[in-house]
Amino acid sequence: MYVAVGQFAVTPDWEVNAQKCISLMAEARLKGASLLVLPEALLARNDNEPDLSVKSAQPLDGAFIRMLCQESAGNALTTVLTIHVPSTPGRAVNTLVVLRAGAVIASYAKLHLYDAFSIQESRLVDPGDAVPPLLDVCGFRIGLMTCYDLRFPELALNLALQGADILVLPAAWVRGALKEHHWATLLAARALDTTCYVVAAGECGNKNIGQSRVVDPLGVTVAAAAEAPVLLMAEIISERIALARQQLPVLRNRRFAPPQLL
Repeated sequence: MYVAVGQFAVTPDWEVNAQKCISLMAEARLKGASLLVLPEALLARNDNEPDLSVKSAQPLDGAFIRMLCQESAGNALTTVLTIHVPSTPGRAVNTLVVLRAGAVIASYAKLHLYDAFSIQESRLVDPGDAVPPLLDVCGFRIGLMTCYDLRFPELALNLALQGADILVLPAAWVRGALKEHHWATLLAARALDTTCYVVAAGECGNKNIGQSRVVDPLGVTVAAAAEAPVLLMAEIISERIALARQQLPVLRNRRFAPPQLL
């Protein structure tokens, strides 16, 4: 199976961002991808107005998702992204959305909010309270995570113990001292923890690093971006997963009970 990772800079205009997503969906489909992963918080972003993502929140049946569903109709491409969905007045939920065949087939409310490095996501965003079920794409089982979730190995492990083959991660990884190092290290670590492929899409605006990656089950980066907009392509190989789990049977060798997340 081929996966695509769409990296771009989100603008303050949700319609411009929707058209960019639609363009990447069409390009990924033409290149033979079965799965496309896009970055986090795609409705709107402005360096001078940090709350714009929440202020621009739309429901799952709003105009942004409807436009993407129209592009998704009539084909089998599975697309993963996140937007902010309104909760209570002035607040929202950072929601991962999965589209296929013209419909929203799954959603996941981000569990771990980014209250770190002098940023407080929880000031305006409500956390989720459930681990999402796995998805099936071309016979592979897909686990869903969002950005800061990457720092919490128990979530990745929980998904792997459910049977995940691939972990997908829309992100907007904020720049800062050692942050690029953290990103690369954590992506490889979660792949090795779980012997899963990790497919991570990064937003590449002025404040975020980009650096989208596909990492294989033995921690090897098989596709990577720098800071510019790009559509990455990579092949997911079932035999590679089987070999990794034969050589490195960490899921079988565990001596601890499965982690309790909530």
